Amino acid sequence: MSYLYKTLKRKSFRLLPFVLSLVFALVLGCYSSAQMAKSTEILWDTYGIPHIYGKDTQSAFQAFGWAQMQSHGNLLLRLYGQARGRAAEYWGEKYLESDRWVQTMGVPERARSWYKEQNPTFRNYLDAFAAGINAYAQEHREKLDDEVEVVLPVKAEDVLAHLHRVLHFTFVVNPQQVAGVAKKESKAGSNGWAIAPSRSASGKAMLLANPHLPWSDLFLWYEAQVTAPGIDAYGAALVGIPVLAIAFNDNLGWTHTVNTFDGWDTYALQLVDKGYRFDGKVRPFETRTLSLKVKQKDGTLRTEPLVIKRSIHGPVVTEKDGQAVALRVVGLDRPGVLEQWWDMARSQNLKQFETALQRLQLPMFTVMYADKDGHIMHLFNGQVPVRQQGDFKYWQGIIPGDSSKTLWTKIHAYQDLPRIVDPKSGWLQNANDPPWTTTFPTTIKPDNYPPYMAPRFMDFRAQRSARMLDEDEKISLNEMIEYKHSTRMEFADRILDDLIPAAHKSGNELAIRAANVLETWDKQANAESRGAVLFALWAQEMDFDTAFSQPWTEDSPRTTPDGFANPQSAVTALEAAAVKVEKAYGQLDVPWGKVFRLKHENVDLPANGGDGDLGIFRVLNFAPSEKGHFLPVAGDSYVAAIEFSQPVKAMALTSYGNSSQPGSAHTVDQLPLFARKELRPVWRSQDDITAHLEERKVF
Repeated sequence: MSYLYKTLKRKSFRLLPFVLSLVFALVLGCYSSAQMAKSTEILWDTYGIPHIYGKDTQSAFQAFGWAQMQSHGNLLLRLYGQARGRAAEYWGEKYLESDRWVQTMGVPERARSWYKEQNPTFRNYLDAFAAGINAYAQEHREKLDDEVEVVLPVKAEDVLAHLHRVLHFTFVVNPQQVAGVAKKESKAGSNGWAIAPSRSASGKAMLLANPHLPWSDLFLWYEAQVTAPGIDAYGAALVGIPVLAIAFNDNLGWTHTVNTFDGWDTYALQLVDKGYRFDGKVRPFETRTLSLKVKQKDGTLRTEPLVIKRSIHGPVVTEKDGQAVALRVVGLDRPGVLEQWWDMARSQNLKQFETALQRLQLPMFTVMYADKDGHIMHLFNGQVPVRQQGDFKYWQGIIPGDSSKTLWTKIHAYQDLPRIVDPKSGWLQNANDPPWTTTFPTTIKPDNYPPYMAPRFMDFRAQRSARMLDEDEKISLNEMIEYKHSTRMEFADRILDDLIPAAHKSGNELAIRAANVLETWDKQANAESRGAVLFALWAQEMDFDTAFSQPWTEDSPRTTPDGFANPQSAVTALEAAAVKVEKAYGQLDVPWGKVFRLKHENVDLPANGGDGDLGIFRVLNFAPSEKGHFLPVAGDSYVAAIEFSQPVKAMALTSYGNSSQPGSAHTVDQLPLFARKELRPVWRSQDDITAHLEERKVF
C-alpha cells in the first residue's frame, strides 16, 4: 500500500506517535477490500479494466453500472433503446425491423413482469445498476453522443429487456434464423478447456475461457473485477449485463461455449377462417395491435401499426398465401438467470456451484468448470424441451402445428442433461461440438439420451482441440496459452496428402505450382505463413458435405472425414483458387498477414488465425475490405487462462480493448498483444492494481 503514504518528515521524537497514528488512519481509510471498505470505489488499471470494491453489494452493482457507462456509454444506451423496441422512434427507419422483432417477441412487456418476479434483494441490485448508469450520465453528459441521451433515464426493466433480447432472441434464436424459417448455423462460437491436476504440469487444475463472438454491437465483452462482501470475482460480461457471465474467483471458475442446443421451433399452422386448427378444433389467434413510431429525417414521427398474432405455440412470424408459421422459444417463464450467474460467481466449491446451476435459469450454453480442489466438469447446459418424438434433425425443420403431440410444454431436469465430472482422461474440451466428444475415451454416451438432445458430429476445430490436449500428458499454464493461439489447420493436416499428389498428377502447370506452394507451407495461419491464403481460398471452393470419400463417422471421430470423393474436382477447385490469388496479390505464396489485417483506428497490424471450419483453434473471422485486404469481424474476443494454484495465476485479453467510447485509450490498446499472440497478466490484488493504476473513482 506504499502509494497511500505521503512523505512525512519527523520534526521531533515527540511527534512520532501522532505521525504513526495519522499514517495508520490514512491506510485504513483508503483500504478497499470488501471486508474493510468504508466507501465504494473503482480502481481503473492501465488497460481500462475496472476493479470495483463495494462497501456492500448494492454499491458494487451501482459502481458496475457507472463503469460500463464510462467504457461503453454510447453502445449501452443504444442497446437498451433497442431492447425497449423503440429504437426506430429514437434513431430512425433502419431500426424498424429490430423494433418489430423485439415487440413481436414480447420483450419489453416480459421484462416488466420479470422485474416484479425478482426476489426483493436482487431487484434492489438491478435498481442500483441502473442508478449507476444514470448517475454517470448526469455527471458526464458531455461524453455521450447527443442522440443516445433520449434513452435516459434507464430503469432496471431496461436491463432485463436487454438481457432477454440477448439471450433468448439473439443466442437461442435470432431474426436471421427465423426469416428463412430454417435453422441456420450461427457464427457465434467458443473454445473451452478444463484440465485436471493429473494432466497439469503444476498439479493444479486449469481453465481456458475463449468465446468467439462478433467484434461489435451486443456481442462485445466487458472485462471487470467485482469485489463486495461475499464475492471477489474476475471475468467478463456482455456490455449492458450487470453480472459476470464468465468468471473465476480464488476457488473456482467457469466458461461458456455455444452448445449444439435446440431451444426453439417453428410450427406450421393450418389456417381456418380467422383461426388455426389444433387437436381437431379451430382456435382463435390472440391478436393485438401496437403503434410503432419511426423518426423521420426532418425529426417528425410517423406511426406504423404492428399486428401481433399469437397461437398456443407462440407469436406468428410469417403469414402469407394462406399459411402461417409460429415460433416457440424456451425459457420465457424463467427470469432468474442474472441471480444464478451472480451466485455462480459467489460459489466456493463444486457443490455450491452446481446448486446454482440446478436452477436452470440459463437457457443455453455449455458450462466448462475447474476448481482449486482439482475438480473439472463439462455440463451440456440448457432448457431442453421434453419432446415426444423425433431426433435432432427432425426438429431442425418446420414442425406440424396441428397437434398437441408436437407441442412441448416442459424442459428436462438438470439430472437429464449430459454431464461429466473428473473424467479419467484428465481433460475436457468443447469447441462447439456436441457433448459426446468432450473427452476421450468417450464418457458421455449419446445412446443414453433422447435422440433430439444433441446431434452427432465432430468438426475439424474440435478435433484439433482434442488432439492438442490428448498429445500432451503434462500441460503447463504457458503451454495452454501457446495451444490457445495455435493457428495450425487440422483440415490441412488431413487432406494435403491427397490434394498435393492429385495436383501433380493432373499435369496442369498452375495446379502444380499451387501444389508446390502448399508442399512448403507450414500448415498454419500465422502472419508470415505462405500458402495459407491459397489453401483457405481453395477450401471455400469445396463443398464439405460431398467432398470426402470417407465421411465423418462415430467410430473414427478424430480421423474422419478424409480422402476425396472426386480428386479431379478438388484439383479444379485448386486451379480456380490459384487464379484468384495470383490475380489479386501477384503471387501464390502471399503471406497471410499481408492479406488479413488487424486494422482499427490508428492500428494496422498483420493478423494471425482464421476460420474454425479449417480446424484452426485460434478463430478469427474476416470480411473483405479495400485493396484486397480482409478485416476481423468476429472470433477470439475475451480470453482467460487460469491456473488454480495458491494464489491463482491468470492471464487474459480482451482482443479489441475494454472500451468503445470515442477518445478512449482502451479501444485498441490490446490489439498489438493480440497480434503477437500474447495475453496480459490479470491484476487482482490491491498491490498489483495500484502498481498499474490509471484512475481512481471514489463514491
